[in-house]
Amino acid sequence: MKTLRPGPFFDALADRGTRTRVHLSRPLDIPHDGRTTYGIEDIAHLVARAAGWLAGLGVARGDRVAVIKPNHWDYVLLACAAARIGAVPALISGGLPPETLRLLLKRLDATALVTTSDTLAAAHAAGGDLTAFARRTLTLDAPAPGAVPLDEVRGHGAPAPQLPSDHDPLAIMHTSGTTGVPKLVVHTTDSLVHRIVAAEARRWPLVASRRDDTVAQATSYAHGRGLAWTLSVFSLAPREVVLLDGFEPRRAEPVLRAHRPTVLEATPSAYVRWQSLAAAPDNPFGHVRLYLNTFDAIHPPTVRAFLAATRRRLPLWVQVWGQSETGPLTFRCFTRRSVRASGERHPTTRDLGRPVPGRTRLRVVDPATLRPVPPGRPGLVMARTGALCAGYVGEQERLLAKSAGGWFATGDLGVATRSGRLRLLDREVDAVPGGSCVEIEDVLHDRLPDVVEAVVLGRANGLPLPVLVTRDGTLARDTWRRAVADLPPLGDPVLLPLNRLPLTATGKVRRQELRDRLLDGASPYGTGHWT
Repeated sequence: MKTLRPGPFFDALADRGTRTRVHLSRPLDIPHDGRTTYGIEDIAHLVARAAGWLAGLGVARGDRVAVIKPNHWDYVLLACAAARIGAVPALISGGLPPETLRLLLKRLDATALVTTSDTLAAAHAAGGDLTAFARRTLTLDAPAPGAVPLDEVRGHGAPAPQLPSDHDPLAIMHTSGTTGVPKLVVHTTDSLVHRIVAAEARRWPLVASRRDDTVAQATSYAHGRGLAWTLSVFSLAPREVVLLDGFEPRRAEPVLRAHRPTVLEATPSAYVRWQSLAAAPDNPFGHVRLYLNTFDAIHPPTVRAFLAATRRRLPLWVQVWGQSETGPLTFRCFTRRSVRASGERHPTTRDLGRPVPGRTRLRVVDPATLRPVPPGRPGLVMARTGALCAGYVGEQERLLAKSAGGWFATGDLGVATRSGRLRLLDREVDAVPGGSCVEIEDVLHDRLPDVVEAVVLGRANGLPLPVLVTRDGTLARDTWRRAVADLPPLGDPVLLPLNRLPLTATGKVRRQELRDRLLDGASPYGTGHWT
């Protein structure tokens, strides 16, 4: 189990002779050598050098190290470097608004901030100084006021790897923040490595990476999935790993063509953005045998498009539902046949499947009494898992308020079926009376092929408001009427360009911000108590 810990992880892989080749969509922000291909020994040396930089900055065992930078896999490498000297990495997306970054850094009270001059300049232009919230700030790219340039600590030797105890903080990552300010989630070695990574690092039939695989990933590496995925996938030693730093199709396509994946994991928003690539006759997904998506349920037409894109006879799609606080909670497998029906009001991808066997228990309860409700009745989804986080930085009372008798309130509404499956309805705060925003959004994507993104905003008084992004920015009124004829009553749709949709680092819509902008402060139907 020690070989799965992030601090000595790449050293252990190098000692084992792991031959995985790493291909990047662009050079990393930390080495400044312009490379996009690495071997495992190269990565191990890079992590050790970065650990030396942090030690030269004065970081010691137990200190918190905030990392805020453009999205790329070196978020994970910096986390490994911090863990290597016994520090606690706190990974925060550089895509968050400056005021949110300041609030999270204030809560964090970090010894060190690792960032870029551009990140500091953007925050300063918005009226804030991020360097004021850490004792020392290191810039990776260029000098900046109030910060230590990388050249000042380059070449500092790294101490021998240190291992925290199983129950001490190992890493801090934040939630998506779709309904407000993200929460800073603390995971330990026990919760992250022993409970999440160790389970995924096994050679499960069909759903685990093989030694001859080319495994590609597109995610926000500031989120917990980036670290957990790296530790589990690299431990399985696939032939190649392809790491994409963004979801823009024009940038992703050349990399995916040069290193055609056989296993592809991406956020739902990445798959949606790449759907046009999948429709091309000579698409880059022809060799994929296994697709995976995490973070959220994905729209049925997207799954259908990618399963049709591969030339494999029996490709498989695995949808994993979980949260930053808990890791994976349920999984569901899809085949071409299981998503064949289109345009109907049926659960499809909202059927999240069953709890992870032997590791997770779920129950659906009345939100007011927390008593279990019978199968078939909607309620608040609660989870019991050994992978539950240790707390929220600066908001420990919030975790206590979401816990009861060993069960954790996910904040999602769902329905448990008699066979033990879970059907997702909505986030509690986003609920609509007698229906499901998520279902309506799925149906709109299925019936309106030109829709790139559909968001339904519920409100306490008034009809739910549909917000749509279409490929050409238009939507015929009669087309809309036919699509919603059998759906619950909705307000007139609002059309927005994609660049005006507020998104999280994983591409999810920041619903609260959209509500504030379009509904003029109208109260949601849900209470928001479990957010």
